Amino acid sequence: MIINLASVFVDDQRAALRFYTEVLGFVVKHDIPMGEFSWLTVVSPERPDGTELVLEPSNHPAVGPFRAALVEDGIPFTSFAVDDVHKEYERLRGLGVVFTQEPTEMGPVTVATFDDTCGNLIQIAHQSA
Repeated sequence: MIINLASVFVDDQRAALRFYTEVLGFVVKHDIPMGEFSWLTVVSPERPDGTELVLEPSNHPAVGPFRAALVEDGIPFTSFAVDDVHKEYERLRGLGVVFTQEPTEMGPVTVATFDDTCGNLIQIAHQSA
C-alpha cells in the first residue's frame, strides 16, 4: 500500500494553482474541469509519478471551522520535505511568502511554517540523517 493522494483545502483553486506552481515550484499533474470546480493535482517535479497533492475546494461547511482552529493554534495542515530548510525559507521569503515560524531545530528535524495564501499553514521540514 502506498499513499497516492494527499489534499489541502483551498479557497480558490486558480489562485492556489498559481501559488503552488509559480511560488512553491510544483507542477500540474491533473486539471480536469468538473462543473464549478476541477480535479486539480500537483506533484513535485522531482517525482512526477509520486504522491499527488489535490488542491481541494474548501466549500464543505466543516472546512472553515477546522482550518480556522488549526491556523489559530499555529498547526500546519501538512508538511513538505526539503533538502535545506534555511535555504528554502530564504528563497520563499524572497518571493513574498509569509512565515509564521522561522527555521527551528527540533532535535534531528529542522522545520519552518508558512501561510500558503489559500487558508492553510504549511510546514517545510528536513530530517538529518
